[in-house]
Amino acid sequence: METRTRDADPVRVLDVASADYRRVFELFLAGTDEKPLTHARLSELVAALPHRRVLLDLGAGDGRTTAHLARSFDRTVAVEPSAAMREKLRTTCPDALVLPDRLDRVRPPEPADLVHLSHVLYYVPEPDWPATVTRALDWTAPGGTLLVVLQNPESPCMRMAAHFTGVRYDLSPLVDLLRERHPADDVTLETLDLHYRTPHLAEAVDVAEFMVNVADLATLDPRPSRAALTAYVQDHFARPDGTYAIGHTQDMLIARRAPSA
Repeated sequence: METRTRDADPVRVLDVASADYRRVFELFLAGTDEKPLTHARLSELVAALPHRRVLLDLGAGDGRTTAHLARSFDRTVAVEPSAAMREKLRTTCPDALVLPDRLDRVRPPEPADLVHLSHVLYYVPEPDWPATVTRALDWTAPGGTLLVVLQNPESPCMRMAAHFTGVRYDLSPLVDLLRERHPADDVTLETLDLHYRTPHLAEAVDVAEFMVNVADLATLDPRPSRAALTAYVQDHFARPDGTYAIGHTQDMLIARRAPSA
């Protein structure tokens, strides 16, 4: 009876400071190949930098990726507005300078050789994306790299979010904008093919709920039901071997700044 009642409930809006968010985020991390594949690609990008003096991580979250990157840099500056995330960030990256400001208010102390803006634009109104990314590029030192990471608009994860919320994110217009405004910089877009896998339907649905928690979810009335989400997971992500796999391909906008004259 309890399961049926929950299935009839609307999809939850997950607060990043809540225990529910932390639980489902850990479920996602335990089942996805995102961290090893992403970290491997990040290491390649870092190795190609002419200098590795300063890392600037904008929206550093709990600091797992920040810590991976920070090993290669002399100094690390991490920006994280969420108090709950900052608490973990300071433990994960004890040597980093942690700034609590929002992206539209933060003033980093110095230019960085790598500026990392990963899965942050979901929380920024889309009309503000150009200004946000332009500021991040301004904080990137000559010869340095700005990296912006977001879900690919055609990934199964993003198609699910669009099905239930109408929201779909796309970095392609930003690539065109940066190429137009900064012709001396090398701006490219590449993808990483990532998957979350689990043998348990209940866990797959919890992670799917996490994936559809886009910024507009809280404004929907009514919100989609857990039952509808469960049916979608069964229809689209069930595998012949009885497991579930949700693809969440990432786009990586890579802007390599021209060296100083």
